[in-house]
Amino acid sequence: MLPNDGSRTNHALRASMRRFDDEEELDLVVVGCGAGGAVLTQRLARKGWKVAALEAGPFWEPDRDWVSDEAGSHPLYWTEPRVIGGGDPVPLGSNNSGRGVGGSTVHFAGYTPRLHPSDFQTYTADGVGADWPITYQELRPYYEALEAELPVAGQHWPWGDPHGYPHSPHPVSGLGMIFQRGCQRLGIDVRVGPVAITNGRFGNRPHCIYRGFCLQGCKVNAKASTLITHVPDALAHGAEIRSGSMVRSIEIDDRGRASGVVYFRDGVERRQRARAVAVAGYAIETPRLLLNSACRQFPDGVGNDHDLVGRYVMVQGAAQTAGRFPEEVRMYKAPPPEVSTEAFYETDPRADYRRGYSVQCIGPLPITWAEHVVAEGHWGHVLREYLCDYVHWATLGVLCEFLPLPGNRVTLDEERDRHGIPVARFDYTQCDNDRALMRAGSQKMAEILDAAGAQDTVTIARYAHLVGGARMGAGPETGVVDRNLRSFAVPNLYVTDGSVLPTQGAANPALTIMALAARCADHLAGGAASA
Repeated sequence: MLPNDGSRTNHALRASMRRFDDEEELDLVVVGCGAGGAVLTQRLARKGWKVAALEAGPFWEPDRDWVSDEAGSHPLYWTEPRVIGGGDPVPLGSNNSGRGVGGSTVHFAGYTPRLHPSDFQTYTADGVGADWPITYQELRPYYEALEAELPVAGQHWPWGDPHGYPHSPHPVSGLGMIFQRGCQRLGIDVRVGPVAITNGRFGNRPHCIYRGFCLQGCKVNAKASTLITHVPDALAHGAEIRSGSMVRSIEIDDRGRASGVVYFRDGVERRQRARAVAVAGYAIETPRLLLNSACRQFPDGVGNDHDLVGRYVMVQGAAQTAGRFPEEVRMYKAPPPEVSTEAFYETDPRADYRRGYSVQCIGPLPITWAEHVVAEGHWGHVLREYLCDYVHWATLGVLCEFLPLPGNRVTLDEERDRHGIPVARFDYTQCDNDRALMRAGSQKMAEILDAAGAQDTVTIARYAHLVGGARMGAGPETGVVDRNLRSFAVPNLYVTDGSVLPTQGAANPALTIMALAARCADHLAGGAASA
């Protein structure tokens, strides 16, 4: 669906995009066009549904909008006002939130691991977290389909449900070699991939040129994002992607069914009618929208009869440890991450914590690297010396499975945004298990770098990814949506993003979100929305 004339946007496809009138009743209106919203829209457009995705941000054009500059890429993030609090506040407005068509897949690292079968039953197996109302086996065919569509490159994966990938792994960079060397000396198994970056030309998408700007949009289009994969296919099959459309609320009719959404576009309040509504705004904006949709039937927010909307929001503990090596490493010259291990993913009965973590290569660009050094307390001349030494450093990152806790939640603040809509407040506090996991993961990264020959190491504590807030459950007392992502309270309302995850594992969430959306599309295509 991408052009073969050297440009990176199919302007003809966008110009000929079908456009629906607000008064026309759609089969489905989707709120948000990221990992979940775009896949759902594409799947149902292929089924012949009249479907439109309303996206608050712009319709990006890689040639025009994306730059080879860390600071200049900040508009890719959701930077609208939010309020944070709790014992361990989570900074927002950077790599944990996306804005614009493609959502966070535009600036994600392209890393696409699956969850493990154990992630779907952590309470039964380990006594922590929650059991999912679906099994890994039910999601597996959707994982396989998405891995082929993106496509994903990597070595055969030995952890969780062992599986292969459609494309062979990428060559390993200097950073990856250091990671492999340290793990080999410690007896830790590692693998290359999996990344949604084709190893070779794929259609009109060129080969990766390994310049390190994956998190800034991938100007060459080698990295898969829904902007260049599922959105063009959705347009070709009759969907509308309506950018610049900020949804204020979901409308509920007298029968208790969703009848459309109220949204702002070009400063004008509009209403889009629809036979069903799917919300895919992610872990902060989805609960915010449900809460802001309070009405006569749902005075505390749509689907919030049991005070579950906004609760159990999770982040992954994502400390990063950097090591200094005598040789030049140039850690940015590869997909971040390119090599990883899930050897510590499952609960270790000898440890003083439950669940686990994964370790990955991370290749921060200079500004992010500077944040590492500043976090260590260095400034002035010493900071300058560290930055001049940038090419000698190698950075690893850990993803720790922090647990879902009811007090970690999104609520509405008194502050309002530029549309007059109450903004989200996100309170977050770690538990003892979270802190123990973070210590263990940080210690392991230092051991790996030391084993590889690091002369010095620095570690910073940070977070990555956001999921939860409208989680799946076996019933309305335990979840906002059911096993098919349908609201327990409103039969034609769905949530198709990371907010539905009951637990998060120690894996990046993008592929799981896409797989869940694809499964929901099959459910809807079977006639569920008419029930």
